[in-house]
Parts: sequence; structure tokens; C-alpha cells
Amino acid sequence: MTTATREETLGFQTEVKQLLHLMIHSLYSNREIFLRELISNAADACDKLRYAALDNDGLYEGDSELRIEIEHDQEAGTVTVRDNGIGMSRDEVIANLGTIARSGTAEFLKQMSGEQQKDARLIGQFGVGFYSGFIVADEVTVRTRKAGTEHAEGVEWRSRGEGEFSVADVERPLHGTEIVLHLKEDAKEFADDYRLQSLVRKYSDHIEVPVRMPKTETAKDDEGNEVEGSEVTTWETINEAMALWVRPKAEVSDDEYKAFYKHVAHDFSDPLTWSHNKVEGKLEYTSLLYVPGRAPFDLYERDGARGIKLYVQRVFIMDDAEQFLPLYLRFIKGVLDTRDLSLNVSRELLQQDPQVDKIKSALTKRSLDMLKKLAKDSEAYQSFWNTFGSVLKEGPGEDHSNRDKIAELLRFSTTHTDSATQDQSLADYVSRMKEGQQTLYYIVADSFNAAKSSPHLEIFRKKGIEVLLLSDRIDEWLMSHLTEFDGKKLADVAKGDLDLGDVENEEEKKAQEETAKAKEALVKRVKEALADEVQEVKVTHRLTDSPACVVLPEHEMGFQMRRIMEAAGQALPEVKPILELNPEHALVARLEGTEGDNFADLARILLDQAIIAEGGHLDNPAAYVQRLNALLSA
Repeated sequence: MTTATREETLGFQTEVKQLLHLMIHSLYSNREIFLRELISNAADACDKLRYAALDNDGLYEGDSELRIEIEHDQEAGTVTVRDNGIGMSRDEVIANLGTIARSGTAEFLKQMSGEQQKDARLIGQFGVGFYSGFIVADEVTVRTRKAGTEHAEGVEWRSRGEGEFSVADVERPLHGTEIVLHLKEDAKEFADDYRLQSLVRKYSDHIEVPVRMPKTETAKDDEGNEVEGSEVTTWETINEAMALWVRPKAEVSDDEYKAFYKHVAHDFSDPLTWSHNKVEGKLEYTSLLYVPGRAPFDLYERDGARGIKLYVQRVFIMDDAEQFLPLYLRFIKGVLDTRDLSLNVSRELLQQDPQVDKIKSALTKRSLDMLKKLAKDSEAYQSFWNTFGSVLKEGPGEDHSNRDKIAELLRFSTTHTDSATQDQSLADYVSRMKEGQQTLYYIVADSFNAAKSSPHLEIFRKKGIEVLLLSDRIDEWLMSHLTEFDGKKLADVAKGDLDLGDVENEEEKKAQEETAKAKEALVKRVKEALADEVQEVKVTHRLTDSPACVVLPEHEMGFQMRRIMEAAGQALPEVKPILELNPEHALVARLEGTEGDNFADLARILLDQAIIAEGGHLDNPAAYVQRLNALLSA
């Protein structure tokens, strides 16, 4: 019997207290997932020991047969999950079991709602599976010792899942971790042999580490007859205990693929799709890649976990090996098992290995092909896009070689549907192009409604020409790298001269030239009145209802990007817009007949209105209001 020394009682981090309360009271109907989470953690601990032992096999301490053991005691009402993996030191126990040291904790807790199904997915997504033990237990005891340390350096952690936990030093001959769940009265069903075995087969059959349970048998004599009163206990392996990714695809069921995803991604929800592939030849590797159904909380965090699990010849090397996929595919989860890297490879060595670039290129193409296949199911792909679309939009700027493939996967809102839902592909747009149209048009604004109601769309609506409505923060940056599709140029309707190509006939173009010539005097007067505020003034045919609009030069940074950069503290050179006037509008006609200071005031009102319609901010809004009031009262 071990004797505890140096015992101290510590308080849980505030976020852990909140999490425990929500888990204990929210996940009653999903309580069986506790076993999957504990087995998954135990398997990870075994993987980490196997990797650490590559450099120091003394860490095995003479016990290199890695395993997970599950025992139960119906009388005592306990379930024990034990592994002989890497184990933990005292400091690691306090850090890992008393705090949540991850970014996005506050956001995670904010999204916890008390809805059992939703919260179950969130908890798995956040990777705090250990605490799921408190769903079924009113007290949890953890005994552990880090491999390679002295027996006296064992640690015992106890808690009732309330405000505090105790940590004590114990003598522990075995390395690894043992978790004892003291089951609640209404959870005693789990202290049952058949129940536990069925859960192991349901959730953890794919775990490569053997999951064993004790089996009591009656000894037999030499003739095969049972010897009464001579019961012996043996250990029986319950799971398949074979790496799922090395099995032939034809032998793996969809349910097994889904269960493995939940293990590798620590997610409670099913993946949207997956791709299992074995490559032989110059490169030899097996990959199993998944597209999750939900985004992790740290998807946009600079230091967020990303990448896939890396194995070399079925030996675990590292979690989150980000070198094998580009940043815009950081949502992809899965496993890579290769023969082309050394067993002692490190993150630094991965950056220098030419084989890594070849595998990365292949996995990138496979991931994009997986998404292309998913896109054939419009409902499933829409779910993906709503979750990860903004991340995929980073692709054209990051991955020039796959730009065309990524472009096919992008989805947008357009004037064709006038819906904020981004569900239209560029191929959809091309299929609806007007006869004679050679350009795909788009507009970038701060919001969908601002894009949809922009004055720049007036001529396009009149001509029945579709326009992409872009309002995500990344959209202008995206379009700076995505300049053509299917051999056709993409053009911002708020930049440069408007050219509708063959959609306009020669008579229309001639009429525009004649109007421009007739209004030269007006244009000159407006330019003089607004000399310090605009770079150019011209008449336009892009407006039908509005009196004026502002336009930027074709290669200038757009209004949305300027606002984002300025909000981030970036100093940008001043750019004066081009003011375009609608010669058919009553206000422009009134401007033409106005003289003196009133002319300058009305010209400024038209400029300020155009800036506001573009989502811009006026330097002196009070002066604008005074001029407008004067105009209204005249």
C-alpha cells in the first residue's frame, strides 16, 4: 500500500470550475463518452512514450509492451483506466489537471449553452476530455509517475470536481497513469463487464494500443475438464489493436472511420468527409485526412494547434505536424505515416527535409480533391463553406500552383440571388454570363447590405449583369491574387474605368462620348471647386439612380482594405478618389445651373454622399449636415 507525502490542496482555475459545472450538468445523455476520452488520452500517452524511448529505451523500465487496462469493481462502484505510457510529473499533473492552458478559453465557455448535444461537440472540440470523467463520477483519483523517474516520484491527484483538488507524492512502482472513477449512484451501470466491453468496441476499436480487460476462467486439467475452485484471471484484448490507417480501405467501415476521426481530432461530432490513401514508389506513405464538421476555437489564433499526426513506420512522432499542409488548409485533421523520414526527426529537421515538400504537395492536392468531391453534395459543402470558407480564401495568395483548383472551390454571394449566403461558385457565374460579356465583376464592401445597395451596381442591374457581392475582411486581399478565372478577367466595379465590353453596343458608347463632351464645362467647374479633395472628376454611365459615386484607380488599394489597415495602425499615403457624376440626375442638373458658393457647397454634398454610400467616413460630418440643411431649406 502506498503512503502519501507532501500533500497540498489547490484551487481549480476559474475556467475549469465553469467547465466542470457545465459538463456535469449538461452532458447527462452523452455520459458514455467519458470512456472514449480517457482511452484516447491513454493511447496518446503510450504513443509519446514510444517516441521518447527511441532515444532512451530505458524509459520502458523493462516493460515495453504498451497497453491500456480497464477494470471495474461493482461492489465498490469504481471503474479504473490504466496505461503504461509516458506518465506525468507533479508539476505536469497540476498544470494539466488544474488549468486549461489554451487560447480561446473564454470564447469556448461563452458558447457553452446547456444544450447537451451542442455542448458535447464543443467539449471534444476544445480537447478537455479528461474532465468528462466527472460526468459519471462524483470523485476522481489519478495516480501517475513519469517514465524514467524514481518510484518515490509518483503523484496522486484527487478531486470531487468542485472547487479544489489535492496533490500528494506517493510511492509508485509502475510508470504511466491510472485513473479511478468513483461512480455516481445513477452511473453504476458502467461498473459492468459487458457494458464496458461494448463501449470499447464502439468507440475505441481502432486504437492501435491494446485495450485489455480482466477475464476470469476456471482452470482445466490435462484432459480438458474444469477444476472446481481453481479460477484464474487473464487479460483479454477487447479492441482490434491495429492502426486503422494501415488496413485496406475495403475492410474499414464508415463508422470506424468516424470513430477514428473523433480520436485523432478529439471531436465529438462526425467529420464531413475523409480520404484514405496509400502511396508506393519514390515516396512511400499512407495518409488519412479528414474535413471536420466544426471549426476549432483557435482556427484564427496565431499560435493555435494545427497540422496532422505524424508517424514514421507506425511509430508516433508528433502531434500537429504543420509542415505537411499549407496554412490555408489548417482545418484538415488526420494522420500521415511515412517510411521516408527518420525515426528521430524533429520539427526543425522537417523544415530542411526535401521529402517533406514532396509529401506536402501531394497531400495538398489530395485535400483539394477531397473538397472538390465534397462540393458535389451542395448541402454538405455549404456546411463546410460556412465554417471554413474564410480560411480557404487565404489559398490563392498562398498557393499559386493550386490557384485554379482553389478558385473552383470558392463560394460567393451575388446579385443573382441577392442573398447573404455565400453559395455561388465562379463556374455558376460564368454559366450565367451575358452574351458578349468577357469579364467577371465584383464589388467589395464592409457588409453584404452595403455591397448589395452600392450605387456602382446600378448599371449592372439595368443591363442584367451579375456582380459578386464581397464583404468578408479577407475578400479584397483574395481578389488581389485571384485576377482571372476560366480565362476571363475579374474586375472591381468600384475601380478604374467601367468597360462592359460587347454588352454595350456602338450606339450606347457613342452616346456616352457625346454626353462627356457636352458636360466638359461642368466637370471643369466641379474639379476646381473640389481641387483639394478629388484627383479627377468625370461624367459616368455606371449610375442610373444616384447622382454621383467615388471610384479609385484600378490598381489602388480599395476602401475596405484601407479601413482595415488603418484600424490596425498602419500609416497609408492619402489617396484622392475620382468623382463620377450622373449627367441624367436632377441634382446634377441643378448643380449645373448653380453659381458661386452654392455651387461649391452642392458639389461637396454630392462628394460626401458618394463617400457615405461607399461606406466611408467624412472628415467633417457637421459641415456636411450644415450644407445639406441649407440645400433642403433653399
